[in-house]
Parts: sequence; C-alpha cells; structure tokens
Amino acid sequence: MITVAICEDESYFRVWLEELVRAYFDARQAEASIRAFPDGEALLASGWGADLFLMDIRLPGADGMELVSALRARGGTGQVIFITAYPRYAVQAFALDAVHYLLKPVDRDKLFPALDRAMGQRAQRRGRALLLPGDGGMTRVFEGDILCCEALNHQITVHTLTGRFSFWGALDALEPALGPNFFRCHRSYLVNLNHVAELRPGYGVVTGGGRVLIARRKQRDFARRLLDACQGGMTP
Repeated sequence: MITVAICEDESYFRVWLEELVRAYFDARQAEASIRAFPDGEALLASGWGADLFLMDIRLPGADGMELVSALRARGGTGQVIFITAYPRYAVQAFALDAVHYLLKPVDRDKLFPALDRAMGQRAQRRGRALLLPGDGGMTRVFEGDILCCEALNHQITVHTLTGRFSFWGALDALEPALGPNFFRCHRSYLVNLNHVAELRPGYGVVTGGGRVLIARRKQRDFARRLLDACQGGMTP
C-alpha cells in the first residue's frame, strides 16, 4: 500500500487534491492510504512517514521547503511534489530532490503525469525484491529499502526503512545477492550507500540515525564509493 500525505492550508483545495489523488490510485488499481494536513506542524506532529508528499510552499508556520528539509533530517525518503502558486521557488524545490513542481490551479491532466513520475521513481529506487529467510518462512524485501545488514554471532539482522528482521547466516553468503550499491565496510556490516547520510571517522550514519562501523583499511575505499554514489555513478 502507498502512503500519501497532502499538506495544504486552503481547505477547499486540500479536499480537491485528496479527491484527485484517490481518483488516480483507483484508476491505477493501486491501494493508497491518504492523509491531509493544514500545515507543517500538524504533519510533523503526526509522525506520518509517507511514501509521497504533495506539498504547498506558502504554509502557516514553517513553509514547505523547511518542512521537507525537516522530514529529510528525520530520515524521510518519500517522493515530493510541490504544488504552489509561486513559480520562483522551483530551483530550491529541485535542490530538495522534488519529483515535480506544479503551479496552481491543478487538475487531473497536470497531477496524474506527476504522480506517474513519482511512482516510477519510487519503484526504481526500491529496486528488485529479494526473498530472505525469516519468521519460519520467507520475507520479501526490496533492495532499495535496506539500510544495512549486520552480522553478530552467526545471525544477520537486516535493517530496513520499515523495520528489521533477523535470520541465521553469514554476510559472505548474503553479499553476492545484493547489488552494486552495497559495500562491505566492515566484517560485520554491509551498507546501502544510497542510505548513507553522514561519514564520520570510523563509522557512517544511515537514514534514520543508525550507525555502521567502517574498518580502517576500508575507509578510503568507502569514501570513494560514497562519492561515486552521490555523483550518480551507481544504479539507484
């Protein structure tokens, strides 16, 4: 199920957007959970970690740009479509990795292609699905959702955007199954470079604030691979 957050202070337009978004997912035969908020404070207080944000820019309190920055700082990776009456913020919007920048008024012909683009990018970022053992069966996990894999006492814990799960095994066996965005930074850690938010002496910080250790002999190679990832040198 796709989760969608709409942040718009004009009540009539907020209702209209919600109706359009529901019509879009109905037309695509996809399930969606949609919540609408009148301002950024309400959205942040809700803790709603959506897959997609439809964001006004001129809002009471924090504006849409500040709100998206705050969501990113919390580890949010949802797609963002800005919807505003002001064209002058477009450059700033795309600097925040926005999928689209729509000018009001918005109708089906404008919104549906933007939503198609957002869903396409989401699918690309999630990558292929893996079947990993867990809970007495198999668990389906998308590569793009994995933050890191941690090994301890012959047990692997896979940390993802939505939670974590563990199974018996070794990173040596798991590593070949993962794509080129994953780097063995330590004997106990495999990390998804697309989710490395900070590089510190001896460790990296991933989306959500978790840490992965970086072996001393791996630090230079890790920094180089991370730079490649930031410059788009690897598959999302």
